[in-house]
Amino acid sequence: MEKNKEQQILHYIRLNPYISQQELADKVGLSRPAIAGYISNLTKKGVIKGRAYILHEDAIITCIGTSNFDRKAYSRQKIITGTANPVHFSESCGGVARNVAENLARLGLHATLVSCVGNDKEGTLLLEETRRAGVDVSQVSVMPDERTGTYTTLLDATGEMFIAMANYDILDRLTSAVLAERWSLIASSQAVFLDSNVSAECLAYVIERCRDENIPLYVDPVSLPDAQKLPERLDGVHCIFPNRREAGLLAGMNVETADDCRAAARIIKEKGARNVIITMGAEGLFYSSEEEERTLPSMSTEIVDVTGAGDAFSAGYLFGIVRGETMQQACRLGLAASSIALQSDQSVSPKLHSDLLDAIVSQAGPK
Repeated sequence: MEKNKEQQILHYIRLNPYISQQELADKVGLSRPAIAGYISNLTKKGVIKGRAYILHEDAIITCIGTSNFDRKAYSRQKIITGTANPVHFSESCGGVARNVAENLARLGLHATLVSCVGNDKEGTLLLEETRRAGVDVSQVSVMPDERTGTYTTLLDATGEMFIAMANYDILDRLTSAVLAERWSLIASSQAVFLDSNVSAECLAYVIERCRDENIPLYVDPVSLPDAQKLPERLDGVHCIFPNRREAGLLAGMNVETADDCRAAARIIKEKGARNVIITMGAEGLFYSSEEEERTLPSMSTEIVDVTGAGDAFSAGYLFGIVRGETMQQACRLGLAASSIALQSDQSVSPKLHSDLLDAIVSQAGPK
């Protein structure tokens, strides 16, 4: 009887980690004090952890930041400015944090998304598609008076981005107060991924709390304007993923060569970040950990669309870290995930799978 009641309680907590003890009492048919006793016992056993009844299950990675609708125009020829260019279009769900969460879910990890969408058809589609991909979207706020964010880009005939325009006004509603309400869930995560599309206030809040509570935090600066919002001190950032231009902004120098990457990474680490990975597009990446510094080449692949390749790298890297890989091997898994993304016109490749990732890394051989 007691075991059966525990299972019922856990069932309702899985459906809603924020359910009250009185609501549990009403659903299970017990008194509130009796529910409190069960909760206390389950907490002592380690089945429940945290104030929001977070269950001790597979590792959770919480992704905080953008969810938006991607609209992409592909040029059929070399782009000529000042005139009409023939293109074809595609649309897909996007957003850095959302993309990383979906990639993680496709790799078999428990990913939770903290973001916001509008109460419009794009927002509804984003939630449905992201949930269908296996991501927990229970912490995504639906804003009735806002429009879902959009990302519109023009890609040249080689699949490289020519120009991109982003409307993320809705992210102003993702405040530190909103994150504070969700912090018990965030704090239960094995790792937190944060994209810099959120406000400077939110960036500082998450970095500070992860530092104080020793939660591994992974940050994507996203773009030059967004990188400028990061605080001067990066204490609390376990790893940051800038490209060369973003690394140059953060380090206050021009970054072109591997030697430049090495110098910039050291400056960024002096600001408090423990590990730095500088992505270099077709040239691969440079990483600087607490133990070593190294350049890794990219993995040869057909390029259909560069959109989402960086997000796939972040997810592949996190997948490796959670799995207990070395930083070098995690970077190689990230490069493999990126190569898969480059072959798809979707912002997240539907072909991504952990077995495929391992196969690509194995085929590439040791470096």
